[in-house]
Amino acid sequence: MQTIDHWINGTRQTGASGRTGPVFDPATGEQRSEVGLASVDEVNAAVAAAAAAFPAWRATSLSRRAEILFQARALLAERRLELAQVISAEHGKVVSDALGEVARGLENVEFTCGIPHQLKGGHTEHAPGGVDLYTNSQPHRVVVGINPDNSAA
Repeated sequence: MQTIDHWINGTRQTGASGRTGPVFDPATGEQRSEVGLASVDEVNAAVAAAAAAFPAWRATSLSRRAEILFQARALLAERRLELAQVISAEHGKVVSDALGEVARGLENVEFTCGIPHQLKGGHTEHAPGGVDLYTNSQPHRVVVGINPDNSAA
């Protein structure tokens, strides 16, 4: 029976805990594989690997990050049917519904690819009700203002 391993620090690693959990085919109820259950040390190793990778990702330019995400999007689009079949097998959805899930995932990646554009401004969190906010972008400076004449609706 196939065992689903861990993916830590860019490599596949067989679980060392010796514990597994069954993975069932939702359509038939039959066990199709098992997943290795991580030990505390394995979880700590995965967290440490992610923490170690973060500074390099943070230092990567926004245009390079977007390029990497566009490459990931191309791979997802290229393998959409395969992904839909995996979703179908693991979650019991019909393939047409699973293709819809993949399409939604592609939309999320596309949005994320546009984050450099989104960082140009125009988003304000926790704006009070009844107040119009505006952003005026100019070269090398952004002016943000509040319209005090706006009456509450």
